[in-house]
Amino acid sequence: MAINKILLITGVSSGFGRALAQEALAKGYMVVGTVRSMQAKCDFESLSAGSAVGVVLDVTDLENIDSVVAEIEATVGPIDVLVNNAGYGHEGVMEESPIAEMRRQFEVNVFGAVAMMKAVLPFMRRRRCGHILNITSMGGYMTMPGIAYYCGSKFALEGISETLGKEVKHLGIAVTAVAPGSFRTDWAGRSMTRTPRSISDYDALFDPIRKAREEKSGKQLGAPIKAARAVLSVIASDCPPAHLLLGSDAMTLVRNKLSELEEEIGTWESITVSTDN
Repeated sequence: MAINKILLITGVSSGFGRALAQEALAKGYMVVGTVRSMQAKCDFESLSAGSAVGVVLDVTDLENIDSVVAEIEATVGPIDVLVNNAGYGHEGVMEESPIAEMRRQFEVNVFGAVAMMKAVLPFMRRRRCGHILNITSMGGYMTMPGIAYYCGSKFALEGISETLGKEVKHLGIAVTAVAPGSFRTDWAGRSMTRTPRSISDYDALFDPIRKAREEKSGKQLGAPIKAARAVLSVIASDCPPAHLLLGSDAMTLVRNKLSELEEEIGTWESITVSTDN
């Protein structure tokens, strides 16, 4: 059953990261997972003696990421696949939400992911092979009131993923942006940061959205274990996609967004082309 490939997955303590790590271990992969504490490291390594390797790393600790990745390469082996899974959601009306919350959202969801990619690329480039998967969101395509900072971070990661894929394809490295819809993880529960309400003008718009999200948490359509299996099928593919949606809700909502965008482009086409010489 041994696959003899090493996966580096950020954020394996819960949610997608945990489900993916467990499925990968069951398939025979060696999995190096980043965690935030020694207790979480021990807990992760107990999943599979010798095949699950925990590494204490905060992805916002940009100064240490390069050395941690280099140590993994030297002591565990060549990283074949990087899965940038670590991230969280921020919820709050933009006018009410402090800039500090936006900065933290981007530090984790964007800058941390980019730092991880930059750390593994020299090794993958020298070997002329490798696969980077960035867990984004359907919120990297479409938006809804109350998660502006989150959507902004995922739009950014989608764009960076697609661009990087074009830069490294000729080097034998693939890049896939994986955009899940609503899944039964802690994203909308304890993992979400919520800015307190303060401006009544937004009550009628946003309060029902926040209430519905809290009530739906844990009851979403998507099963994390099935998402993990889908990601592993992409990792095993000889021709992985640049973009992959996960979940029927993501497919429907993103298709609706693209349809609306196409209609708007058509409506304003005469103004658009009027700027040409």
